[in-house]
Amino acid sequence: MHIHGLQKLAMVDYPGKLAATVFTGGCNLRCPFCHNALLVTRLAETPEIPEQEVLDFLASRRGLLDGVVLTGGEPLLQPDAADFLRKVRELGFAVKLDTNGCDPARLAEILNQGLVDYVAMDVKNAPARYAETVGIPGFNPAPVEESIRLLRKSTVDYEFRTTLVRELHRPEDLDAIAAWLAGAPRYYLQNFVDSGNLIGRGYHGFTAEQLQGFAERVRPFFGAVELRGID
Repeated sequence: MHIHGLQKLAMVDYPGKLAATVFTGGCNLRCPFCHNALLVTRLAETPEIPEQEVLDFLASRRGLLDGVVLTGGEPLLQPDAADFLRKVRELGFAVKLDTNGCDPARLAEILNQGLVDYVAMDVKNAPARYAETVGIPGFNPAPVEESIRLLRKSTVDYEFRTTLVRELHRPEDLDAIAAWLAGAPRYYLQNFVDSGNLIGRGYHGFTAEQLQGFAERVRPFFGAVELRGID
């Protein structure tokens, strides 16, 4: 496992649980609004943390933390992600996986082996605008579609989420996303926030009023729709 970050206490990363968040390095996408370029395009600037050091820390927090979040970058790029998650579960923690859904085969392996309790999958935009939004010309969202299908038929709890960027998301894009994901138990709209460490430049979030309008627009398609990233 190429681990490049460890947040020892996260109160919002895993809904309803106190968790530690483990950050893997590398991503197959180049979303220009990505807030964590250090884990995507500038890995050399972020030293690795040995896997055993992370596991030892988690072992010391049994009874104090409820869960562990594996995020990135894109954690499913790690060929030994399933092995790591198995070790975390053996320590007694609930496990949440964050993924962009681009590797449905590895996601299926993890789901089928019962290695996660909750999956948060990023859906970047409507299918027609996926390539533009992820910064990969000609990107085919078919693998993302397969990951959506896998989560729908799985017994594992999950959410879909979209980070909304003024320059990339229009009301009609939200309509297309809602039709694509219709029937999902929960959908989160996250406002873009400039971390100062982006892959691209010139991106902005929406006002709280605009986000509320987006939420009302898509609410009929989901079990629950909530906003993140607004005061």
